[in-house]
Amino acid sequence: MPDYGADGAREWALENLRGHCGCLLPTFTADLRGLNEQAIRADVALEKKLGMTGVLIVSECGTTFEELKQLTDIVVDEANGELQTIAHASLATLADNIELARYSAAAGVDGLLVSYPLTFYPTSENEVFEYTRTLAESSGLGAIVFAMFLWNFRRLHPSDFSPDLIGRLIDEVPSIMAVKTEIGTPGVAGIAQIFERYRERLVVTDPIEANAPVWQRNYGMQWMGTSNYEAMAGEVPRYYGLLEAGRYEEAMEIYWRLHPIRQADAEVIGEAIRGTNLVHRLVWKYQGWLHGFNGGPIRSPHHRINDRQMATLRAAAVASGLPVTEDPDEAFLVGRNPA
Repeated sequence: MPDYGADGAREWALENLRGHCGCLLPTFTADLRGLNEQAIRADVALEKKLGMTGVLIVSECGTTFEELKQLTDIVVDEANGELQTIAHASLATLADNIELARYSAAAGVDGLLVSYPLTFYPTSENEVFEYTRTLAESSGLGAIVFAMFLWNFRRLHPSDFSPDLIGRLIDEVPSIMAVKTEIGTPGVAGIAQIFERYRERLVVTDPIEANAPVWQRNYGMQWMGTSNYEAMAGEVPRYYGLLEAGRYEEAMEIYWRLHPIRQADAEVIGEAIRGTNLVHRLVWKYQGWLHGFNGGPIRSPHHRINDRQMATLRAAAVASGLPVTEDPDEAFLVGRNPA
């Protein structure tokens, strides 16, 4: 982990969290009894090639706790300081997430994304504060507050995650170095409020790629993450770099060329999330596979991907002008580095 110094995570993030943090999804062996290290290393290498600056080590694909530790070691080793690595604290209990955070810190991970267990049902904002504070202070890692609708906190505030609660966390927990905000949908006013209030104090990011030109242009958003930028190969870092260079119209030419992928996402991912409040990781894996990532199996229980969804996503990638594999879809579940 970085040498933040005493209460220095926030300053480190303002200086160093830049670019785009994608999502590194684990791959298993064909018999699903272990991790496929070769495939994982190939995916990390491709993240670098496509211009990502970091990856989230995704923990929602059926890994055991010991495998998640192994995955962390593989990703950190292959990243080799060329990619920032973020631990994904989305395990079943606070105790498990604290153990993951401490292991990740010792393994050399750069930060921690705070998520909330499926069984976490707070009846007050203070419970959310205490859970977040306890996890954020558990390991020495700089923590990212993840404010969004999936946690089922709307009963506490209509935005899904109160802007005032975010402010309290920033005020009272120095280890919080960033806020990943997707609050207040539909619309972006809630997200804008977080930029307005807090962008001078720590890194604020909206991970939704479709909103990127708004936040870069108006608030100078310096870091995007964590999300499925792999679905667009290396085009998100490319057009965002143009935005940062002041070449707005050139960036928007690429932005609009990619719009079929956004429309397909809205259809396929929206269908999957409704009624589950879970991200369809196998769809993300398929989208990356279309552009050279390994693909390959992940463990149940998980969403199943069907032919209609794959056809929709493939057609959108082709319509966006991206280089798309000609391999048949059945090859996706085998993967490019079978083991």
